Amino acid sequence: MNDTTKPVGYGHDAKGAAGGDTKVEGRPNVAHTGPTDKVQGKGAGEETIAFTLDGRPAHALAGDTVLTAILVAQRRVRVSEFSGTPRAGFCLIGACQDCWVRTEAGARVRACSTPIAEGMRIVTGVQPAIAGDAS
Repeated sequence: MNDTTKPVGYGHDAKGAAGGDTKVEGRPNVAHTGPTDKVQGKGAGEETIAFTLDGRPAHALAGDTVLTAILVAQRRVRVSEFSGTPRAGFCLIGACQDCWVRTEAGARVRACSTPIAEGMRIVTGVQPAIAGDAS
């Protein structure tokens, strides 16, 4: 029994895991709505935060969570140890532990509820996607 009217990974009801109406035209809302040119530091207005992701320089908008910053830079937070499929967080409210990442110093960080900070050095262990890889 597969109900395609509910967004995948957003709880078991039409309201979503965090409560409230999370659907826009049948898709779940996303946390990051800033234009890509601002994230890359080319736009005006929003302050950008420089951080390092898996040894590569990256940028995020001030106020973004670590999870949002990671997903803007790459399409996954981690790869499932069970199926090998990409994961991008699950509950997005800090309850499920699906978004844990580490800093280069070894500290565990809950990416969905931790604000990104200037100079953060995040390690996900995810290999960069091959050009054209949609996962």
